[in-house]
Amino acid sequence: MPRLAANLTMMFTEAAFLDRFGLAAKAGFKAVEFLFPYAFEADDIKRRLDDNGLALVLHNLPAGNWEAGERGIACHPDRVDEFRAGVGRAIAYAQALGVRQLNCLAGKAPDGVAEELLRSTFVENLRYAANALKAAGLRLLIEPINTFDIPGFYLNRTAQAASILAEVGADNAFIQYDIYHAQRMEGELAATVQKHLPRIGHIQLADNPGRNEPGTGEINYPFLFAHLDRIGYDGWIGCEYKPATTTEAGLGWRQRVAAC
Repeated sequence: MPRLAANLTMMFTEAAFLDRFGLAAKAGFKAVEFLFPYAFEADDIKRRLDDNGLALVLHNLPAGNWEAGERGIACHPDRVDEFRAGVGRAIAYAQALGVRQLNCLAGKAPDGVAEELLRSTFVENLRYAANALKAAGLRLLIEPINTFDIPGFYLNRTAQAASILAEVGADNAFIQYDIYHAQRMEGELAATVQKHLPRIGHIQLADNPGRNEPGTGEINYPFLFAHLDRIGYDGWIGCEYKPATTTEAGLGWRQRVAAC
C-alpha cells in the first residue's frame, strides 16, 4: 500500500484550514499536502504539523490571483518578475515548514501568445526555479492538468512535461503525476507511470468521473496501487479528491484498496 498524504485543500473542508491538520491525524494520516500556505504565518502551520505528528510533503509556488481564476503564471511572458519573486517566497515557507518539494503550476496559456514563446518562458522560469530550489536542497515539480476542468491550461500531458524537463536539464526537477488529470487527458495510466517513473517525483489521486475518492468511478485503484508497488514507486500519494459526501464517510476506500 503506497504512503498516503491528506490533501487539506480538498479534504476536511468542513473545518477551518488550521483545524484540518488535527482531523487528518485523527483519521490516520501521517502526512499532508495543500495548495498554498501563504495566507498563514509559517509558524502557525508548523505548530499544527508538529502538534499532530505530521509531515508536509508538498505545496505549490505562488500561482497568481487564484480567487480571480488564475491557475499559475509560469508560462506568462509578461509576468516573469512576479514568478521569480514567488520562488523566493515559496522557498522561505518550505524551509520553515520542512517540505522537500514544491510544485509549479504552468498556468493557462494567455491569448495571442505563440506556442514557442509560451514554452521558452516556461522553460526559462523552470530553470530559474530549479536552480534556486537546488541551492536550498529542494526539488521542483511540474503538474500536467486536464483541459476539461481548466480550459487552456498550458501543461496538460505527461509526454509534454517530460519533454519540457529534458529541455530544462535540471536534475532536481520532476513530474507531479495526477492520476485523475492523466485519466481525463490520456488514460494508459499503468504504462505511462512505468515509462516515466524515473521522472515522477510525486503522485496525486482522485477517481473519475467526479473527482471523488477511489472506488466511486472508473479507475481500478487496487490494480494501480499494486502496480505502483511492483514497479518500485516509493514516494507519497496525495489524496487530492473531493469527498462524495463527507471526508470521514468516504475514508473506508483505504481499507478496501489495501484488502484487494
